[in-house]
Amino acid sequence: MRRALPSLLRTSGRWPRLGLGGMACWLIGLCLALLLAAGARAQGIELKSLALERREGELTLEFNTRLTLGAAIEDALQRGVPMYFVAQTVVFRNRWYWRDERITRVTRSWRVAFQPLTGSWRVSQVGGLSQSYASLSEALAPLSRVSGWRLLDGERLESGEHYYVDFSFRLDSSQLPQPMQIDLGGDWKLGIGRTLRIE
Repeated sequence: MRRALPSLLRTSGRWPRLGLGGMACWLIGLCLALLLAAGARAQGIELKSLALERREGELTLEFNTRLTLGAAIEDALQRGVPMYFVAQTVVFRNRWYWRDERITRVTRSWRVAFQPLTGSWRVSQVGGLSQSYASLSEALAPLSRVSGWRLLDGERLESGEHYYVDFSFRLDSSQLPQPMQIDLGGDWKLGIGRTLRIE
């Protein structure tokens, strides 16, 4: 019986063909799943650089990110839903005897919106100027790279004390229309955070 089975598999052409076809389908499905997973992971914020600098008696910060939006966010933008991005810094003083003291908190917000009539993208800094761009990648550039961002006067940093800065940059989903906030999935969780010591 044991000898008959290999000979049966050799003589019967159906089973090996089905096995190879099934294996091919399985491999194709696996490749598609990996490509979709890679596409899903591509969304995010990559922090390329983050630095503090003391400049003319002021503490300033600069950051450079690579901002990649997922399909759900891009689709909502194309349909006219504006997106708000927020960069926030909080300066703390270390205290061994109590909770760390918050010295200051500084926030910058941007509104990115598609203009269907002109086919352009508009970026407005909340409380500041707005500008139009021809493409989404151009529109994301000014909020992805910021330099000379003033955090506080250097005089507020006392010598001998230890300070640090909590930095975060994220998509502010609380600014989305109320119906969209009911069931936000992982596609809408877009943000990054870092902590820097002030030397």
